Parts: sequence; C-alpha cells; structure tokens
Amino acid sequence: MQIKKFDSMNVVPFIDIMLVLLVIVLTTATFVARGIIPVDLSEANSSTKITKNKTLIITIKQNGDMFFNKEQITKEQIILQLENFKINTAISINCDKNTKFENFVYIIDILKQKGYKNLGIITKYE
Repeated sequence: MQIKKFDSMNVVPFIDIMLVLLVIVLTTATFVARGIIPVDLSEANSSTKITKNKTLIITIKQNGDMFFNKEQITKEQIILQLENFKINTAISINCDKNTKFENFVYIIDILKQKGYKNLGIITKYE
C-alpha cells in the first residue's frame, strides 16, 4: 500500500463559510449602526429640521407596532409613559406612510387630551 503525500489543503469550503459569515456580520451591522426603527416616511416639501436630542419620538410601524423613544410599547402604555414628561416637551411622531390612519389618530388624540401642543410629524424631505 502506498502512502499519499499531503501536498495541499482544499480551502474552498473554508472560503465559502467565511463569505457566509461576512454577509451575516455586514447585514447585522447595518441595522445596529443605524440605531433607528425603519419606517417608510411620507414626503413633504415644507419640512424643517428638528433637534432629536431633546425631542420625544413616538414611532408607528406599518404593522401597527408602536415605539416610545425606541422602546416598543402597547397603545395602553403610551398614556402611562407620557405622565413622565412635561406638557411643553417637544414630541415628534414618526409614522410609516402605509400604516393604518387610525393608529396615527389614536396617538394625536391622546396627546391632545393630555394637553401637549409642541407636536411635530417626521417626514422625508427631498
């Protein structure tokens, strides 16, 4: 019986595995680096820039999920969360353009009932 020499190593499977891992890392990193909740905003021509560091942001996704400063909450919890903020707090509503209009109206109604007047709607400006 003759012993075969080990001249080279097949690295193709190793390269395949590394490419798959690279794709996973890159797609995950893009979501983490953005740090925002992805929504498809409506467009407006008369938009003005806001300062996000002092603004409370309420986000409504297309499927109806609601977020209060990046923390997912239910409709009922929004009322409890608003009690921690003063009435003159700037509040921006970040709403997906394909969400049900009743979710947007619900948020506006709660904010008006609580007496918040410094409201804004986040839109896409091109």
